[in-house]
This record gives sequence, structure tokens and C-alpha cells, in this order.
Amino acid sequence: MARMSTAFTLRAAEPRDLPAISGLIHELAAFEKLTHLVQTTPEKLHPHLFGERPAAEAMVAEVDGGVVAFALFFTNFSTFLACPGLYLEDLYVQPAHRGSGIGRALLSRLGALAVERGCGRFEWSVLDWNANAIRFYEGMGATVMPEWRICRLAGDALAKYAPVG
Repeated sequence: MARMSTAFTLRAAEPRDLPAISGLIHELAAFEKLTHLVQTTPEKLHPHLFGERPAAEAMVAEVDGGVVAFALFFTNFSTFLACPGLYLEDLYVQPAHRGSGIGRALLSRLGALAVERGCGRFEWSVLDWNANAIRFYEGMGATVMPEWRICRLAGDALAKYAPVG
């Protein structure tokens, strides 16, 4: 059964969107069964999205004046290409709005932004069990790179690298 077309608006996130973005991040964590890792609050997000030296940017999708999706991204760098890239940290569309074109529109907008900014790559990660997302991304032309693995230091493992003394 095809979904009805939903009218939505994409725009750059604003400080007033922080409660909605934080809520969507918590929904994403629940979907990924990772709620035990979430420490996000609007207050914690604010300096990193809208502070003096923002570390990331976000776009939101609105339906009937409410934020129903977000994409959070930042600039990275490719030494091989010797140019910046755009890295999508998270993209989430509320279940009631999936299939309406919002996810595709967000990815398309970010791809266009990467081209506009002279990026050599637009990259993101996907959980290996999320077959629907993998099919969706491949359908948009993305290559899933199974030979690459993410390495991460966090929490106590990262704290071990704190300067001594």
C-alpha cells in the first residue's frame, strides 16, 4: 500500500528546535536499542550546534509545524582526496512519517550541500541489521563498504588517555 504524500519543509535547525532534536535522538536510540548510551539533552546539544565554535550542524523536517525528522552532520577530512567531506552522524524520521520522502529529501539536501561546499565525500554508517536502511541507501546510489569497520574509544577506555599530572 502506497503512503499518501506528506507536505513537509526542510530547513536548517535553530536553537528553538533543540528540545525536538533531543527527543528524536532518544527515539533513535530506542529504535537502535541503545537507550542506555544516551546522555543527550537540549542543554548539552546547544553549544555544539549553536555555540561559539559549533562542532556539528543539523537540518530538520517539519510537518504541520512540528519537527518530525532530523539529520545531524559535520565536516570531516579525506587525506587521500585532500579535501573536506560531509559526515552524517544521524538521520531519523519518526515512524509515522517514513515512506513520505523526508529521508530521501534530507539525504539529497545534504548531498547537494556536500557538492556546494566542495566536499569529496558524503559518508555515514548504518547498522548491519538495518536491512531497510541499507536497501534505501543503496537505492540512492550509496556504496555500503563491508570491508570497513568503525573503531571507537569512549567512556573509561577514552579516559585512560587523559594527560597525567
